[in-house]
Amino acid sequence: MKLLTVVGARPQFVKAGVVSRAIATHPKINEVVVHTGQHFDPNMSDIFFSQLQMPKPDFMLGIHGGTHGEMTGRMLADIERIIIDTQPDRLLVYGDTNSTLAGALAAAKLHVPVAHIEAGLRSFNMRMPEEINRILTDRVSDVLFCPTDAAVENLNNEGITDKVARILKTGDVMEDSARLFSEVSVVPDVAADLEGFVLATLHRAENTDDPARLAGVVAGLNCVHREIAPVILPVHPRTRQAIAKAGLALDVITMEPVGYLEMLGLLKKCAIVVTDSGGVQKEAFFFRKPCVTVRDQTEWVELVSIGANRLCPPEEGMILDAVRKASLSTVEDKEDLYGGGKAAGRIADFLAGK
Repeated sequence: MKLLTVVGARPQFVKAGVVSRAIATHPKINEVVVHTGQHFDPNMSDIFFSQLQMPKPDFMLGIHGGTHGEMTGRMLADIERIIIDTQPDRLLVYGDTNSTLAGALAAAKLHVPVAHIEAGLRSFNMRMPEEINRILTDRVSDVLFCPTDAAVENLNNEGITDKVARILKTGDVMEDSARLFSEVSVVPDVAADLEGFVLATLHRAENTDDPARLAGVVAGLNCVHREIAPVILPVHPRTRQAIAKAGLALDVITMEPVGYLEMLGLLKKCAIVVTDSGGVQKEAFFFRKPCVTVRDQTEWVELVSIGANRLCPPEEGMILDAVRKASLSTVEDKEDLYGGGKAAGRIADFLAGK
């Protein structure tokens, strides 16, 4: 079977790193990888391929920048041509980015079956581009690999059942990756002599593109840095531009975007995580670190239910209070929420027909 895999952004490289490794153990599957180029900075893209020991993509599209519609349209056109040229038996996509949607639409319109890893996740916020991407991708996919029971339930509630598509609860491939690479993680120099620090990430459009929300998050991180513990913030290129444009000042410890092994090192050593990322919420949990998520909703509702994660509005005082409460909490995984690090093998076995 020829499998065409489409990736384009950091979380997808992390997931594909373990899934492609599992796929490689099945000689019946010939995987061809397309990298759309959605993350174009070498620190956001190339370094992940080298650190995760992934082969170079077979196709590199170099598509980044522009509006959501422009980016998705250019990707769709290029992926369509690749599908026509390579004639895959199936297309595989990850997550909820513009690359995900472009790959799924291109394949569906050419009657190539689509498998979606991380299917069924919902924030129930249709203002998020990611929510639109994941809903549409699920609708055109015939195989849906769900990480959690909640994801399966979301699909069923939308009328997507086993009569419509093949739905499999596999667990989360990000736990596979965290387990596999944690032993070779690297602590960046900036954190080498720090203990009890707060690791922060900030990149989601709902925060960075809204000046009021962005100002609230920046003020909150600065306040945590002053009053509770040092804050380390690897700054996404787009976030850096948004902060400069808004005339804001970060008084925390900033650094350039880090590779996956460095991010794991920071997660292992930090005391608390503050983020607006979907993936980092789970990565914090994998390393048993309390998390504060500066968003109105989360796809990972089970983490909120067990108290491992706290949703927090982008307001200085609220962020400070949430971090204080998080510092008093402990994180446990009593229910094996994300599959115990076996998701990639389950996915590869299914694709190979086992």
